[in-house]
Amino acid sequence: MSRIVVIGAGVGGLTAAVRLARGGHAVTVFEQSDRLGGKLGVYERDGFRFDTGPSLLTLPQVFTEAELEPVPLDPVVRHVFPDGTVLDSSPVHSEFLDRIGDALGAEAAHDWDRFWRRARRIWEASWRSVLRKPVTAASLAALSWRVGDLAAIAPGRSLRSLGRHYLRDPRLRMMLDRYATYTGADPRRAPAALAAVPYAELAFGGWYLPGGLGTIATALASGCAGAGVRIVLGQAVERIETADGRVTGVRLADGSHEPADEVVSNVDALTVYRDLLPEPRRLTGLTDRSLAGFVLLLGVRGETPELAHHTVFFPSYYDAEFDAIFGSASRRARPASDPTVFVTRAPDPSVRPAGAEAWFVLVNAPRHGTGWRAVDWRRAGLAEAYGDLVLDVLARRGLDVRDRLLFRETRTPADLAAATGAPGGAIYGTAGGLMRPVNHGPVAGLHLVGGSVHPGGGLPMVTLSAQIIADRIGPA
Repeated sequence: MSRIVVIGAGVGGLTAAVRLARGGHAVTVFEQSDRLGGKLGVYERDGFRFDTGPSLLTLPQVFTEAELEPVPLDPVVRHVFPDGTVLDSSPVHSEFLDRIGDALGAEAAHDWDRFWRRARRIWEASWRSVLRKPVTAASLAALSWRVGDLAAIAPGRSLRSLGRHYLRDPRLRMMLDRYATYTGADPRRAPAALAAVPYAELAFGGWYLPGGLGTIATALASGCAGAGVRIVLGQAVERIETADGRVTGVRLADGSHEPADEVVSNVDALTVYRDLLPEPRRLTGLTDRSLAGFVLLLGVRGETPELAHHTVFFPSYYDAEFDAIFGSASRRARPASDPTVFVTRAPDPSVRPAGAEAWFVLVNAPRHGTGWRAVDWRRAGLAEAYGDLVLDVLARRGLDVRDRLLFRETRTPADLAAATGAPGGAIYGTAGGLMRPVNHGPVAGLHLVGGSVHPGGGLPMVTLSAQIIADRIGPA
């Protein structure tokens, strides 16, 4: 039996803790905040409950460490395009093709079907060769022998390029581009392999958990309790300690030392290699351009039948949004003036009072900071002014809710950074895109899980990273 310390009680850390404890190890989790779940946040006010992190569950079959009862969504997402066209995505491919044909025409449906076959190949190659395995020299060599997998994944090609190859309708291209943001990336630079993301979402469905996705943390906490995991809240880890090329434990904020045979870190890889175990060589690429999010939490009077559970409102010129968020050599990053607006409104009576709705409104945003590609979200008046702009944008797109507000609260990238330790408030980890740091550290016994490392961001990928590490450590 090994003594294992897990740093951080996010989904990756808790999943790893449950799996390792069930394997016979003695597991202790240290979490700097006073709550579990990491970015899987929950906020309650006046009878309203908001998920302040993920709002859509995909690939529910990978969550084997938590007992969940997901409810399928149809549509998975409602898309409202600049010309007013509405397209509801469906988890049934034939039904989605019919909806595309009705909304955009037969040629668009034909194009999406062709793209879908390619996306399936990318997903199958990724699932078989990448997503459930650690990245090692041997695994990369094995992948190189799968010529068909490499051809499907198309290394060196962007998601934008793939969309232009298959999709003639600009609205379908716009819909595909949005999936790059699921990994914090710019679709013009994101790899074509990210076509696996829409395939996974639609082929396996989008799901909701009654009470909100924050219940995942509750389920994992229950699993930890049943497996004998010790969880310590309000205790930050200041350093990973080593000797002779191997971890020996961690030093806590109170100055004490917690011995460990293995350390599993669920904090961002940038934080690990900058602060907890300084490794300048491993910082390369970890300050890459990964987007953050600006959020409005709205208590809304009445009902809004034109909204699905998830509704996205696209801008007239999508590239302008990415130019603003990621900045350029000639112009620093800034909040987009005409952003894509993603609204989650769960028709769940347990998350809002009767006669009202709880809206989670998300806008892609530059990360928090003072550099050229960041924005100081603490600047006086900025959050309030940008919240006004987002509501004005929704009004221009046919959804004016300003006279129905019971309350409004904002969450900026700076708030996410402070609450979860995510550098700059990056939603999906600082690396962004597809290639992430490996799960094993530079010293024996150090392992990394979470959205900043392989296989990537989002609840299913974070869970898979934890399973990879638990399998790597093995049973006691």
